[in-house]
Amino acid sequence: MTDGIAWDPLRHELDRWQAAGRVARFWLRDDDAVEPTRALETLMALAGGSEVPLTLAVIPGLTGDALAVRLGEEADVAVAVHGWSHTNHAGPEAKKQELGGERPVEVVLGELREGFRLLERLHPARFLPVLVPPWNRIDAGLIPALPGLGFAALSVYGRAKQGGPVPLLNTHVDIIDWHGTRGGRGGAELVAELVAELRDRFAGSDEPVGVLTHHLVHDAAAWDFLSALFAITARHPVVRWSAASELLGP
Repeated sequence: MTDGIAWDPLRHELDRWQAAGRVARFWLRDDDAVEPTRALETLMALAGGSEVPLTLAVIPGLTGDALAVRLGEEADVAVAVHGWSHTNHAGPEAKKQELGGERPVEVVLGELREGFRLLERLHPARFLPVLVPPWNRIDAGLIPALPGLGFAALSVYGRAKQGGPVPLLNTHVDIIDWHGTRGGRGGAELVAELVAELRDRFAGSDEPVGVLTHHLVHDAAAWDFLSALFAITARHPVVRWSAASELLGP
């Protein structure tokens, strides 16, 4: 037990990987970064303490020099493009979405182009040409235009279906209970999801398991889970937390 959570199912699954001589790959994406905050400091301290590379999905239209200066002190943090302003343009009955809907394509692509250039300028040493759509949603018709804007990959939620216009580097386990407490989800449920993702990979998929966090809304349960997850995986010899840039390849 760690922080009241039964971690044995995850340990047993990782032991199975070790017996088979396999490496379990994970990566970490955190959404909605804008400026330095106490919550961001906590996240970076937890990740850095366990040598977990962190990809921050930064909202271009809301950020500025303060975050760039702070991240300049961090060696293992990358910055991806989180849409433009994280504004919902969907109708009242539709799921929230910034990238697409009824807006003209040229307007949406113009915002993405501006966001790409802004973050590339603010974070030249840690900029990652990856688009993270707000709410993990983007109109399929926009995706073929992404390489022309400079994007090398798209990161949404769920198991990736490769073969599209751009590579996918997805997340799979979101630690936040968006439809309930809007804080950390139950630990047993999260452990079960991690085990299910690993079993899928063991059966043949080579997709890294992406863990998704949102530092600005973390409560004690979310922080406790993340801290324990990092501690347990950092001690296990088969686990490799990878930087997004490494997973994207040359």
